[in-house]
Order: sequence, then C-alpha cells, then structure tokens
Amino acid sequence: MRKRIPIRPHRLSPRSLGASAVAVGLLLAAGAAGPAAAGPAHPPRPADRATADSAPGTPATVSDGWSIPWGLSWLPDGSALLTERDTFKVFTLTQDGTKKEVGKVPEVVTTDGEGGLLSIAVSPHWESDHHVFVMHTASDGNRIARLTYQDGKLGDYTVLVKGIKKNKYHNGGRIKFGPDGFLYATTGEAQTPDLAQDKKSLNGKILRMTPDGKAAPGNPFGSLVYSYGHRNPQGLTWDAEGHLWEAEFGNAKYDELNLIEPGKNYGWPTCEGSCSTDGMTSPKRQWPVKEASPSAVAYADGALYLAALRGQRLWRIPVDGTTAGTPKAYYTKDYGRLRTVEAVPGKKTLWLTTTNADNNGDGGPGSDKVFRIDLK
Repeated sequence: MRKRIPIRPHRLSPRSLGASAVAVGLLLAAGAAGPAAAGPAHPPRPADRATADSAPGTPATVSDGWSIPWGLSWLPDGSALLTERDTFKVFTLTQDGTKKEVGKVPEVVTTDGEGGLLSIAVSPHWESDHHVFVMHTASDGNRIARLTYQDGKLGDYTVLVKGIKKNKYHNGGRIKFGPDGFLYATTGEAQTPDLAQDKKSLNGKILRMTPDGKAAPGNPFGSLVYSYGHRNPQGLTWDAEGHLWEAEFGNAKYDELNLIEPGKNYGWPTCEGSCSTDGMTSPKRQWPVKEASPSAVAYADGALYLAALRGQRLWRIPVDGTTAGTPKAYYTKDYGRLRTVEAVPGKKTLWLTTTNADNNGDGGPGSDKVFRIDLK
C-alpha cells in the first residue's frame, strides 16, 4: 500500500547456475573468512555475465494457507525460512511443500498498515553461528534483530539496530546479506519525506552493517547509511557482476528500479522517477504506480524479477552490466498482489509469494500462496 503524501513547495525531493549461485558461493566464502575489513563494497566478480534469455514458466503452488508471507531466506539444506507480517510467525518450507512453524519473533507490533514482521536473512556464517536476522516493527520504531535458529526453534533474540522511525506506512523492511558478507537493509521515510535527505537519519535509506549491527567498513558517511533519498524501498538484490539493485515505491507518478552505489542520493522527495536535479541519481527503469508498486526484486539467469503489488504482475528486466533492458510483464492480474520473489539456489527457479490477505487485497487470512516458477 502506498500512502500519498503531497510534496510541499519548499522541499527539494548461488552455487551453480545463475546469479544466485554466484552470490551463494561468495557468501559461503565470506562465512569462512569473515566480512571484508576494508576495500570496495562489492568485490570484483568473475567475468561470467549471464546471457541467458530464459522466461518464467507457469507458476506451480508449493504451499497455500498463508497470511501475508513477507520475508524469505534460504537455509543450506535447500528449505526456506518465511515470515508472516501480521502473525509475527516464522516458518520453514521445504521444496516439496512441507511447512512447519518454528516460532514467533518477540517484541513485534503491527501498524495496521505496512509494519509488523518483515524480512528475514540467514547468516552467511550459518554453519558456525546458526544466526538469522529479522527486520520488524516494535513499540519504539523499526528494528533489526538477530536470533538463533537451532534444533528447529528460534531463540536468543538480540536487538542490533534501533532508532529507525516507524509509521503506518513507508517502513521499508527488506534485509539481505551482500556478496561482501555485510547485511543490507532498506528503510522507508516513515511518511516524513524530509528524512530521506537527512544523512543523520536512518530513514529513507539503504543501510549497510556488520553482523553485529555496526557500520560496515567503507561506508560513505562513516555511519550505517549507504545511500539516501529513498521513499519506501522494499527490494534488494545483486546481479552476477555484484551490482546492487533496488526496487522502490513511488508516490503518485512513478515506481523505480535503481542501481545503488555508495553515497549517492536517489532524489526523494525532490524527484519521483527521472531526475535532472544536480547531485541526484535517476532510476534505471520506472513504471506508472498502477503498473507496479514493487516489493521484492531478485536476480536469476541474466534478468531481474520484480514483484508488483498494485500492478499484480511479475516484471522481468534483462540486465547487462549497469544497463537495465526493456521490462516485460508476466501473470498480470492472474494471482493478485505479488510480494516476494527469490531465486532458488542452484536452480533456474524462482519462488514467488502473494499477499492478497493484506489490507489492500481481496482475500482473507490464509488466502496467500507460495509459487514455484521454472525459468525456461
């Protein structure tokens, strides 16, 4: 859901195939050596750019009976951890569709809008620490926290980052480990647009941190802030060359696909979509809001896949280096609101979740599904 905010006149605005294999391999390497202590945010990748022109096939249901499945992250055994936003529950889901509740995250609250239990990320050091990370709304704002998942149960809840302002809408919420071994997080501007331009604020930003929640070495401002000028970003992924891509809700005109570089300003609230203002960075692609409202974005087999909520479709965008090609839509209005898409490690396959049980959907509790999509 997007909450429209008028702009005030004085404001300025994997282990084998595809990129998932490359990313997972690098993450495992990071787990052995630990996060880089210095150097570039994205280490050079092998020159093996995917050139496949595969297309998504017909979705097959892996599991149903879900209520707003928001976050998804892979465990080493090939199963996934998934969160439900409004129940605050975490589940495992196997490739054959076996679902099991493993616990609830403590201290989560809802905002009766877009807040609650949002994203989840499995530690790149899993074999030694059994840590999982979550981003969620709490009574005092949005948080990033760490838990231990062992013997089929969650425990040892530890807050890493606080002070991220919350609101009914615009809470961001996507966290992922990058190929550099650091944790990245998207934060919304909490319906206070000017926070996006305030480099001292954690809102309207992409954050980059160590697994202990500290500013990662090499961050451009010596803080958690990696990039700024974001409205409500909910998608993060890396391509085969290590470029970081982000999907972002616009206000009333354009949603965005951005190529993220450290220290850059992505324009909000001065700009929505393409931006000619000096010092601000334009998106690589943009859509009218009725065609997108993007949440997650994933990379697989030479293309980005962007899940659209209001647009009720899956966008495929081929990428070549820093160029994003012509988008093509799939499944338009076939499955309702599409929230999270992730590439399955080691396979030319995606998992895709719906959130038709949210307050903008037409389904009740238990109406959501997890789909498998093979790329052909």
